[in-house]
Amino acid sequence: MKLPGRNERPLQQGLLQCALLGALLCLYGWPAQGAMTLTEAVDIAQRNDPWLVGSEYRQQAIEAQSTAAGSLPDPVVSVGFANLPTDTFDFDQETMTQFKVGVSQTFPRGHSRALDQQRLSLLGAQYPYQRDDRRAKVAVNIANLWLEVFRATESIRLIEQDRALFEDLVDVAQSSYSTAVGRTRQQDLIRAQLELTRLEDRLTVLHERRDVSRSKLNEWLRAAPGELSPHNAQGQAGISANVSVAETLPQIELYHPALYKAGATPSPQEIASYLRDHPAILSLDRKIDASKAGIELAEQKYRPQWSVNASYGYREDNPVDNPSMDNDRADFFSFGVAFDLPLFTSKRQDRQVQSAIAGSEAIRTEKWLALRNMIAAFETQRSKLLRLNQRQGLYQSRLLQEMQEQAEASLTAYTTNDGDFSEVVRARIDELNARIDALDIEVDRLKTISQLNYFFATSSSFPAGGTS
Repeated sequence: MKLPGRNERPLQQGLLQCALLGALLCLYGWPAQGAMTLTEAVDIAQRNDPWLVGSEYRQQAIEAQSTAAGSLPDPVVSVGFANLPTDTFDFDQETMTQFKVGVSQTFPRGHSRALDQQRLSLLGAQYPYQRDDRRAKVAVNIANLWLEVFRATESIRLIEQDRALFEDLVDVAQSSYSTAVGRTRQQDLIRAQLELTRLEDRLTVLHERRDVSRSKLNEWLRAAPGELSPHNAQGQAGISANVSVAETLPQIELYHPALYKAGATPSPQEIASYLRDHPAILSLDRKIDASKAGIELAEQKYRPQWSVNASYGYREDNPVDNPSMDNDRADFFSFGVAFDLPLFTSKRQDRQVQSAIAGSEAIRTEKWLALRNMIAAFETQRSKLLRLNQRQGLYQSRLLQEMQEQAEASLTAYTTNDGDFSEVVRARIDELNARIDALDIEVDRLKTISQLNYFFATSSSFPAGGTS
């Protein structure tokens, strides 16, 4: 359809402005039917996480080892013949020949059993904290993927809305160029068509990003084929590969907002006071406690190991045809105690204790390293959030409005023969880029909040069932 020429440009301006207004009104809509919210995605991902299932099995294994460590070693039973004559192998030929049955019991050194049981119990106590930390990390990961899908989807929507406007600009340029009274040059027509082609390329890139992020998100949302999650008795088969996210951004509450006041930078000691209850740190605390029990267990090697044994020896009576000897032969009972003497300790026991102490100190350094990394990461994300807040305020208060006014002014100038067509195109591109930049800022801000909230995760944040 051929659009009106230069004499009817006020009508063109009105149509284009209406198209722009409609595009802006369509930026915010209602969630599509079946769209998945961020909360739903996090809940499903946590329920379908096989790592959590494996952690529960690992805890059960070490708890079973703890129970076994508290038991005495099995007694040893011995059965045999003693002092058989080698000429005849007759059981009643010699008086010392006997059938012996014995039993022995070993007792571990000192309090080794109780300490080993305590050490394994403390090691098992770290797994619930590890699962809480895992759930917090899964929530951050799912939030990043969900928001990336949302970013790509909304960017596509913004460009699709403006693509119709650029198609109208191309039609206007063609109409004006084909009209003798028009001021549109061939290069203006080529520029309009070029920008439309570049929009098509941006759409292709965004579709690719959305598909990649959606596939990564679906990896967390889909249960393994043919398997049941322990938290999903109904055996959910998985989520569709074309899962869609809600069309509105979620409201993610920022924990401890007082830490993000401009001009009031928290000290590392203040940040560490919040992090001491983090599941990752509590898990390392349990490992440190277990290593202390390991030191005490190593010190038990200085104590002797005792064992007791008892045996009964049965002897056959004298042969009846030997009147010179009494017919009865007494049976034998034996009882004894054995213990070792740890006298040469410099090469063994001392080294074992030193090894246990060094291992405990290594875990302590692991804890301080984790705290230092978390403090540094928090400070980085905090600075990022403050800058994103500044940019968001700038875009909402001035930049978006100014970009829109510039686009309208350039269109007005062109329709009144006081502007250049390329300025109209450039202004519309700048306005579109500004809206996409504003979207990027909001998405990056929510991703940063999600990452910051991870540092303040606690075990009480995750009730039974693994949802947050």
